[in-house]
Amino acid sequence: MTRLALTAMAAALSVALVGCTAPAPLPTPTPTPSATVAPTGDGVLRIGTLFPMSGDIAFIGPGMVAAVEIAVRDIKAAGGVLGAPVEVLSRDSGDASEQKLEAAFAELVERGIDVVIGPATSALAERLLPLAAEAGVVVISPAATYPLAREAGGPSMLVRTIPAYEQQASAIVRALAEEGEESVALVTTGDALGFAVELAVRAAVEEEGLRLESIEQLDAATNVDRLAFSVAGGEPDAVILATGTPLATQNQAVIAALADRGIEGERLWLTAQNLADYSATVEAGLLEGANGVLEGAAVSEELAVRLRQSDPALLSFRFAPETYDAVVLAALAAVLADDDGGASIAAQLASAASQGVPCASFGECIEVLETEPAIDYDGLSGPLTLDALGDVVEGELGLYEYTAENRPELVGTLPIAAR
Repeated sequence: MTRLALTAMAAALSVALVGCTAPAPLPTPTPTPSATVAPTGDGVLRIGTLFPMSGDIAFIGPGMVAAVEIAVRDIKAAGGVLGAPVEVLSRDSGDASEQKLEAAFAELVERGIDVVIGPATSALAERLLPLAAEAGVVVISPAATYPLAREAGGPSMLVRTIPAYEQQASAIVRALAEEGEESVALVTTGDALGFAVELAVRAAVEEEGLRLESIEQLDAATNVDRLAFSVAGGEPDAVILATGTPLATQNQAVIAALADRGIEGERLWLTAQNLADYSATVEAGLLEGANGVLEGAAVSEELAVRLRQSDPALLSFRFAPETYDAVVLAALAAVLADDDGGASIAAQLASAASQGVPCASFGECIEVLETEPAIDYDGLSGPLTLDALGDVVEGELGLYEYTAENRPELVGTLPIAAR
């Protein structure tokens, strides 16, 4: 799951309320209903981490470990969970080509962990899910974005603090509608990921009242000239290119072929899997004005300093905000459940981040709970409202625009929102 290591910017929102008469009483938040689960904890929240410390994406692992350490220190400073410090045990997940995950998870289970933070790829999350369900351990992934096979009904034992990949397509369609565009074409892949993107685009187009002019599938054998001819024939206002890094060569050829047919940069939208620096691979200017999106929140300078204090040798801060929030959500869910058992935490994770009084840190949320029945944790990665499957349904994507040199530059954020 190698991606361009770019970061997003977060926008601030302020609301003022002015009145000349006595204010009406504020309504008391109603806690989100959650399943009743028998307590299984022992009074100490134990978190295991499964991040890549070896393999192709090992460069992101240390930053995620550092984010866990920072979150645990902040929780300790606020009094801990259920009156006790949080314990952390870290193991190497390796990458999808290795077989380290299962043995590492077994070691963590033997040590009595309640929650796993990780893994960092969707392939490993798929492998971990049945093992975690059997062990009664809740998994919170800060980085797995691909579609995951999870059953509805009861609290999910795998939750994410990052938007799912297909939500990028929905957010793009909504942005096009807001800009007054009327039609869109989609270029995607013929696999499960491409199918998920197609479903998301179809649903968003119907909801926003746009026309879906065409859907084209790209693979290694595709004739890109014919594909571009088909796309251009529908005269779409915009084209979403949602393919992937394994098709890098084909992506470059499609961009050039679309330009030859009159669909140049300003009409293109790229998703995270093909958001890249094309300055050396595509003719200068072809992508100028194109838009792109990337999941992952901005890393503030304050957070970067704290991460380096934990590990001065860090090479990447990728997914650090989402990792920090995963730890805080787990801790708040344990407080709401009054139990550190995995099943109890799973049942309360959604309640920790929705329909309550907003709070921006573990300590602040604990203070809110002293007088209010419900909280809404909005963390370093932005809004974290979760659906029944444990997916983020409100959040933000980094919004990029391509320069004349075919390089993406961060220009803002693009919201995702619950339907």
